[in-house]
Amino acid sequence: MSLPPLDEPAADLSVDEVKRYSRHLIIPDVGMAGQKRLKNAKVLVVGAGGLGSPALLYLAAAGVGTLGIVDFDTVDESNLQRQIIHGVSDVGKSKAESAKESIAEINPYVKVILHTDRLDSSNVMDIFAPYDLIVDGTDNFATRYLVNDACVLLHKPYVWGSIYRFDGQASVFWADYGPCYRCLYPEPPPPGMVPSCAEGGVLGVLCASIGSIQVNEAIKLIAGIGEPLAGRLMIYDALEMTYRTVRVNKDPDCAICGTNPTVTELIDYDAFCGAVSEEAAEAVVGSTISAKDLAAMLDRGDNIYLVDVREPNEYEIVSIPGATLIPKGEFLNGSALEKMPQDKQIVLHCKSGARSAEVLAVLKNAGFSDAVHVGGGVLAWVNQVDPSLPTY
Repeated sequence: MSLPPLDEPAADLSVDEVKRYSRHLIIPDVGMAGQKRLKNAKVLVVGAGGLGSPALLYLAAAGVGTLGIVDFDTVDESNLQRQIIHGVSDVGKSKAESAKESIAEINPYVKVILHTDRLDSSNVMDIFAPYDLIVDGTDNFATRYLVNDACVLLHKPYVWGSIYRFDGQASVFWADYGPCYRCLYPEPPPPGMVPSCAEGGVLGVLCASIGSIQVNEAIKLIAGIGEPLAGRLMIYDALEMTYRTVRVNKDPDCAICGTNPTVTELIDYDAFCGAVSEEAAEAVVGSTISAKDLAAMLDRGDNIYLVDVREPNEYEIVSIPGATLIPKGEFLNGSALEKMPQDKQIVLHCKSGARSAEVLAVLKNAGFSDAVHVGGGVLAWVNQVDPSLPTY
């Protein structure tokens, strides 16, 4: 469905701006009025990472007058495979600051506003309020539900995108005109069910594919042109090179935008989504050791059975010496339990500690009461014990 333009046109374009945006100006559907609307627009991009990088670059190049950036993280070397707004010289720098510098190189006419605090229920309403449109480039469910609920309560549209390995999704959520994110996903998946990009990986160029679609939708919303993805979910398979869309209807029973909403204010989204299941949270109490503790156990020759619950391709990148690879899925389906020795203490680890916590719960329920896991996983081992090893 066609939607009204988000912004009124700016008063004028300078001679230099006319030269810069000439390829837009000669498109009848955009023209001078559309470009002036872009100049007058205020767009906030949540995350200057995989999706935020191409989104920010193309929003700036398109002439969006004000760009806000929400990101509290710093640039890491592992980001450079996909987060193209950052470079080698930016490693260790604030992602927001790095993105601002790149935007200045692309378009000095864009005003950039930085928000370097972690986005949460205490600040999201104030941060979102001045902007016309939100572009969501986050990679975790807690922030996605936070962004959705804030936009519904503030009556703002937002363009959503999601990426994983070779698959991407995108849509426009605007509760005033159609469904919101909760209409599509009423509840978050169980903790540990859906791996993050850090755990499962993502093809770098997929970020550009989905990020550019998000910018395309943002431009259409700002200028009031075309048929936005409101009420439709676009699904992209990079391996098969296929695009398809499915209809998403507004849910009359939606918890926040339905007829009788039960969510009328922001909630604790970390608790709502849960980093780990309740069983895992209970299992790790008193059964978590540090990477240094593990190193000491190995040095003493303690009678332990060290198990790496990551995937084989992760194990090939880096592994803790002496660890046996048994992926998490084998514990969840029960096939790994028969491999567990009865005469040794089982020590589990993964990349950061979340997956090993879930496996620990399985082992505790199976009677391995003295099993423990390494808090922080391989990342902690590299940081605290052996910095010569690579991270990912």
